[in-house]
Amino acid sequence: MKLSLNTATVKYASLETAARLAAENGITGIGPWRDVVAAAGGAAAARKIIDGYALTVTSLCRGGFFHVPGWLADNQAAVDEAAILGAKELVLVVGGLPDGSKDLPGARQQVADALDALVPYAADRGVRLAIEPLHPMFCADRAVVSTLGQALDLAENFAPHEVGVVVDTYHVWWDPELFGQIARAAGRISAYQVCDWVLPIPADALLGRGHVGDGCIEFAPITEAVARAGYTGHVEVEIFHQAVWDADPAATVATMAERHRAYIGEV
Repeated sequence: MKLSLNTATVKYASLETAARLAAENGITGIGPWRDVVAAAGGAAAARKIIDGYALTVTSLCRGGFFHVPGWLADNQAAVDEAAILGAKELVLVVGGLPDGSKDLPGARQQVADALDALVPYAADRGVRLAIEPLHPMFCADRAVVSTLGQALDLAENFAPHEVGVVVDTYHVWWDPELFGQIARAAGRISAYQVCDWVLPIPADALLGRGHVGDGCIEFAPITEAVARAGYTGHVEVEIFHQAVWDADPAATVATMAERHRAYIGEV
């Protein structure tokens, strides 16, 4: 599996800088976030930058947040951006509970209903929707889909080329059913994202991700399971951590490539 730089890892770098650093480190993929695409002048301008460095767009982050008013138009715009970028996968962080609600089953049904509405639009544009389960601590505000099994339950209502799932080590490493669910996900793994679970958990729990090898996760068994399930795409490194963001992005990307060689495989 080749390496891809998710632009969240170098949060303060421009798309041009991120793409250049990826290419300089022998990295062949990039996974941009929509804010970085917008800052580059939109999807067409962003694609020109990415193509200039001969990088593959491994995914676009993100769609979803189906609990927020105006979600359909925003997700359709995200699909359009993915199509222009040449991204075959649009990562969905499905969203949490609507404001003032404690109805978790209702929020999960809202996700199912949203997929029914969005899948035809995405399929017509050659973009697969990739459901990303998030760790349960994000259930209330970010993702009412917490396990790979839950993501697959939703995805299996659609053809494999229409809806897939994301295996993100940070979010799923703890799951006692993980390896069985990865095997079940054969043909539906849209993205394999990696970073480590580092302690102590910061006050902003979102920022508890570290470089591969700095935390608690054993990557080899997960990577092997993903490969056995038939995934042959890139490995995206997606890190949310203030110290990583504040570091020199050139050093961050170099460390990322070094850790990939040590824990995953050749860049």
